[in-house]
Parts: sequence; structure tokens; C-alpha cells
Amino acid sequence: MTEAIGRALLFDIDGTLANTDPLHLKAFNQVLGPRGHVFDHARFARELQGFSNVSIGERFLAEEALERRAEILGEKEQLFRDLVAGQIAPLRGLMALLDRADTAGIPMVAVTNAPRLNAELLLDGLGITDRFRAIVIGDELPHGKPHPLPYQEGLRFVGASAAASIAFEDSRSGVQSAIAAGIPTVGIRTSLSHADLVGAGAASSAAAFDDPDLLARLATAMAW
Repeated sequence: MTEAIGRALLFDIDGTLANTDPLHLKAFNQVLGPRGHVFDHARFARELQGFSNVSIGERFLAEEALERRAEILGEKEQLFRDLVAGQIAPLRGLMALLDRADTAGIPMVAVTNAPRLNAELLLDGLGITDRFRAIVIGDELPHGKPHPLPYQEGLRFVGASAAASIAFEDSRSGVQSAIAAGIPTVGIRTSLSHADLVGAGAASSAAAFDDPDLLARLATAMAW
């Protein structure tokens, strides 16, 4: 197998590899609801989806000390992990796409604002941890999404060119991050509409990874 020079596939995790957003919504409401912040799907998509816990803490727990913010959001993440255990299923077409990329020698990177424990739990639960050359955690960098740095780091890990690569994202902040890094981006419609994703900068959108138009685009872009 000869590795494709300059090309890479970069994937967000939550809501992109698996549709976990409903469980995040439930966990946020259990933790932030008693503090006066209740979210429906639309508000979740606007104000929580894809954002780092640091920025969420700044916005919704401003009255708390930094250490307490981290504790409260840590409780939310533990609750999410409890909810998601045993409920992780890949988005349609994902496994076949990963197989195709491996066969073609296209390196893959996971790029997320989720805490590392969450990212590892989801990738392990899907059985795909070893498919990714790197897991880039936004909270471990000076800037998370929507800043371009997480995707820039993903490209750096595999020596890939932004223009020759493709990113997959389900949130506005994620699309904005990948686009700011210069990566053509496909929006995955687990939570947001085609109009929302394209409005954020995505070149196209798909309901899942078995979308015929998406597969045709990948075949051209990745030369497989």
C-alpha cells in the first residue's frame, strides 16, 4: 500500500462519526437546567454544539470560579459517558468509508473539541481508534474550534495539504474551524440542515457517509 501524498481525511467525532448529540443535550440539561439554562434542540445547536467546555463555562457559568466551572462541566461529561455507554453506533456508511481510505493509503485524523476521555470512549466504542493517526483535542491546544488551530494540527500530524484534504463536521463551529484552516468541508446533517451547514461554510452536506454524491466526490478528491 502506497500512502497518498498530501491528502487526508479529517473527522469530527460527536455527531459526525456517531449521532451522540441527543445524549449531550440531555446531559447539559441535567447539569445546567437547575442553574437556569434549559436547552431545546435549536438552542443546543446554536449555543453548545461544537463549542469547547471552556467557552461554555465562560458563557453559562460566569458566576463560578474557573475551578468550579471545570468541576460542573466535568459532571456533565461523566453523565454523558454514562448515558452513551453501550449506545454507540457508527453513522451509516462510516465503516465502509474508513476501509476504503485505508486501502487507498489515505491517512485519517480525528479532530474534536470533546474532552479526551469522551473522544477515546467513542472511538473505542466504535472499534476504530486504530484507524486514526492522531486524535486532536481542541481543549489541549491554545485555541479550540472555531479557531483553525485544531485542524491545522491535524494536517501537521500527517503532513497533508489543506486543499487536497477533506473534513467532515456536523456543527457550525466545526465547519468554521475546518474552513478557516483551508480544508474543503462536508457537513454531516445529524443535527443541522443543509442550509445551516452551507451557511457556515461547508461545500456540501450529506445525511450519512453512504450518500452517493459524497462518495463520488471522495473518489475524485482522493483519487481512489
